[in-house]
Amino acid sequence: MIEPARKSLESSGASISALARSLTTDERNFRPKESAWSAHDVVCHLLDEEREDFRQRLRLVLEDPQAEWPGIDPEGWPKSRNYAERDYEETLAAWERERAQSLSWLASLEGGTVPLDNAHTMPWGPLRAGDLVTSWVAHDLLHLRQLVARKFQYLAKTSAPYSTLYAGEW
Repeated sequence: MIEPARKSLESSGASISALARSLTTDERNFRPKESAWSAHDVVCHLLDEEREDFRQRLRLVLEDPQAEWPGIDPEGWPKSRNYAERDYEETLAAWERERAQSLSWLASLEGGTVPLDNAHTMPWGPLRAGDLVTSWVAHDLLHLRQLVARKFQYLAKTSAPYSTLYAGEW
């Protein structure tokens, strides 16, 4: 399971990087509504999650499932960590470096016995290492979808009076 997950994270990471690097400043900062995250927020979130959530928590559950996990606040971070003021290019580059470290660490696990059934007790029940790996892959896909949505929404808004309808339903 580790090797396919690592390959998926490598692939989705490359897609996220390519899409994030293609965005103009206006596209990066666009919000379809005030409460929605911008692409800039998503990139900042991906960096914080890569550093403080998936890799760190997976390591803990593999090595010491009962160890206390450091707290995280992904929903609150955009404000508390002032995402809007972070340098986009520096943040994206930092995320790419962190992802490379994650991929290297995951590659070091390949071929060995990985206790994917080790579980950390969460308020709702056990969270297994395998669940974390699967969720990490899913997290990338969810945010890749979110970045594509922002790019599409920006196009639809800024192309008026022209329409995207001929391309098909979103």
